[in-house]
Amino acid sequence: MSDTIRQFDEALTMCRDIFEKKLEDYGPSWRIMRPAALTDQIFIKAKRIRSLEIKRHSEVGEGILPEFIGIVNYGIVGIIQLEHGFADSKDIDVATALSWYDDVATRIRTLMIAKNHDYDEAWRMMRVLSYTDLILTKIQRTKEIEDHCGATKVSEGIDANYMDMVNYAVFGIIKLTDGSH
Repeated sequence: MSDTIRQFDEALTMCRDIFEKKLEDYGPSWRIMRPAALTDQIFIKAKRIRSLEIKRHSEVGEGILPEFIGIVNYGIVGIIQLEHGFADSKDIDVATALSWYDDVATRIRTLMIAKNHDYDEAWRMMRVLSYTDLILTKIQRTKEIEDHCGATKVSEGIDANYMDMVNYAVFGIIKLTDGSH
């Protein structure tokens, strides 16, 4: 498990570095996005991963790894937007955006540790394509919940689905960067 935590932290650091660089380029322009739009952004990323897994060729020259990084970052932003609401303009500074990002990432890491304990590292025996399909399933569930204005009878909410998407994407990043894929 300690190896998983180290790898998870390394993958999250990679994602945060990209997030921070994009903040330098664009500022927190994502503050205007509503959660449903973020769900669609994650959908686009996951569909592209699935397409590349099936076709095994990219016309634009970018591979699967950047898409998993995008899912992590959009998932974290989705949770931020659920918790803080969306805005009509960039209403926070970079330091606040990074602080919110780090808070959500820490909670997602804690969830991963708990689930990884209970599932006994089952993710290591899964194929990357399974993470893709599970993310796409979580997206469909999230869209249903969004269509019901966030109401569920027995299921977890949108935030829990975003957290699971992020965790599956991090597992994909680990598999793609550690040579086990």
